[in-house]
Amino acid sequence: MTYKEAVLELDQIMADVNTDTTDIDQLATKLKRATELIEFCKEKLRNTETQIQGIFQDND
Repeated sequence: MTYKEAVLELDQIMADVNTDTTDIDQLATKLKRATELIEFCKEKLRNTETQIQGIFQDND
């Protein structure tokens, strides 16, 4: 999964929750998935930041 795909899925989950299209039986499942996607995105951002810092350090 890419960062962009994760964000798009998160956007869809939030739209579903905000427009009341998610029934109560699916709410916990969707929110759990949203939490997983958020953690995935955070990790991607941390890894990218580390890579960028490495590039700048290599150039010094």
